Amino acid sequence: MKVSLSGQTVLLPSPVCIVGTYGPGDKPNIMNAAWGGIVCSQPPCISVSLREATLSYHNIKRNQAFTVNIPSEQYFKEADLVGIISGRDFDKFEQTGLTPEKSKLVNAPIVKEFPYALECKLLQQIALGTHTLFIGEIVGIVADSEVLSPNQLPDIEKVRPLLWGSFGSPGYYKVGDKLGKAFSVGKEILKS
Repeated sequence: MKVSLSGQTVLLPSPVCIVGTYGPGDKPNIMNAAWGGIVCSQPPCISVSLREATLSYHNIKRNQAFTVNIPSEQYFKEADLVGIISGRDFDKFEQTGLTPEKSKLVNAPIVKEFPYALECKLLQQIALGTHTLFIGEIVGIVADSEVLSPNQLPDIEKVRPLLWGSFGSPGYYKVGDKLGKAFSVGKEILKS
């Protein structure tokens, strides 16, 4: 039996996006933003939603740039920590042992240990209520060669990205088995 629930922020699963920015004095900062995703293919764009209270919110507005770093499942503790402490009080790179690297395309740091990162210039921002949606044009991707597929794009089975389970099941999850090939397996049930 279906049950009606009130409107809530539940989308299972959500990708774990580690947003990289530079603060005052070019101090590198990262935060965990599980509210993000691809929003356009041409130009290629991604969005992240942040509260004004966060340091990253102000860093993006100041620098007009950010990175979206994708952690693999082995970095779930580091990803969690950068979402529960503030860059105003802690050096998150020092606390996690992660290494900041300067993006060559935008004024934002990349997390060296993570398999890949999207380099974004701020395209738009939309105040929605408690959060502001920042839309970044993806101007480049930095990836470890070991996680690329033959078509030179990140491969989910090699990246092993971290997933967020939402507030109904708060926790971090890993990717499971491939069920079928996209854009073709559905044809098996197509009625003529």
